[in-house]
Amino acid sequence: MARSAWCMAHPASDRARAAAAPDRDAGVHRDGARRNRAPGMARVLAALVLLAAAPGQGARADDKPQRIVSLDLCADQILIDLAPRSRIAAVTHLAADASVSAIPERARGLPVTRGAAEDVLKHDPDLVLAGQFGVAGTVSLLQRVGRKVVIVPLSSDLEGVRRAVTIVAAAVGEVRRGETLLAAFDARLAAVARAAATRGARRPSALVYQVGGSASLEGTLADAALVAAGFANASHAYPRLRGSQVPLEAILARPPDLLVLASPPFAYRTVVADNLRHPALRALAARIPSLELPWRQWLCGTPHLADAVEALAAAWPLAAKGAAP
Repeated sequence: MARSAWCMAHPASDRARAAAAPDRDAGVHRDGARRNRAPGMARVLAALVLLAAAPGQGARADDKPQRIVSLDLCADQILIDLAPRSRIAAVTHLAADASVSAIPERARGLPVTRGAAEDVLKHDPDLVLAGQFGVAGTVSLLQRVGRKVVIVPLSSDLEGVRRAVTIVAAAVGEVRRGETLLAAFDARLAAVARAAATRGARRPSALVYQVGGSASLEGTLADAALVAAGFANASHAYPRLRGSQVPLEAILARPPDLLVLASPPFAYRTVVADNLRHPALRALAARIPSLELPWRQWLCGTPHLADAVEALAAAWPLAAKGAAP
């Protein structure tokens, strides 16, 4: 849901512009486009086959991949955590976007890809990391021409984070680095758990409220972060309009012990984000314990989720003061 909300908050995104472009072209040169499209596509496919048939020379099967391309934002971040920059051929253009990436500074300067097959093959990759969703056509073509593609599963809980890191670490030949990364992740979570154990079984309620009025439901990464920090996800206590949307009126009538805002009020200057700027919500956030927790910290199943858990745990004592016994 976080990804779809992000897309809703970017009406001028590359995806929207790409979707609009064919309509504009068709309105001016509709007949010409129809006549020329097939030969142009044939030339593109021929070029792709030739490029795919001539991979880089000198690599042995047991070598670590040296030209890794990532087609998924979450895979980007795990890859950057594990592999040296010299072995990263390209990441997605979102990896350096501070609104959705947990490590934008470290991603800056790396070559980027927007997911087209020819855009990937120009890097002559010996490994491609892809997510379960998106760029399915590119993944299918790359597999058909014999390129190695590893699908990184989408994470919805802490175990999913461990699974994704383990898969990427094995694929890029950095198993020990992966183990070290996960050991640090688990140590941070264990420290939070030890502190929570001293508080007993009490769990204040918390609601993660997002752009468009969506709330993070149970079975999501945000929910996993809440539980790990010692909270109970309050989303089930509210009626829902569509999908995960919770009416603001319901939140105002029965506030959670901790209100977690997934974005600052003016991070997205679109109508769909007006709910985060509503005067009633701002007044509530000033009146009860609240926390701005950017969704870049929990949008992806990476060890950076520990940042979100620690931030939530730090807010636990204040939220617990107002919680019902």
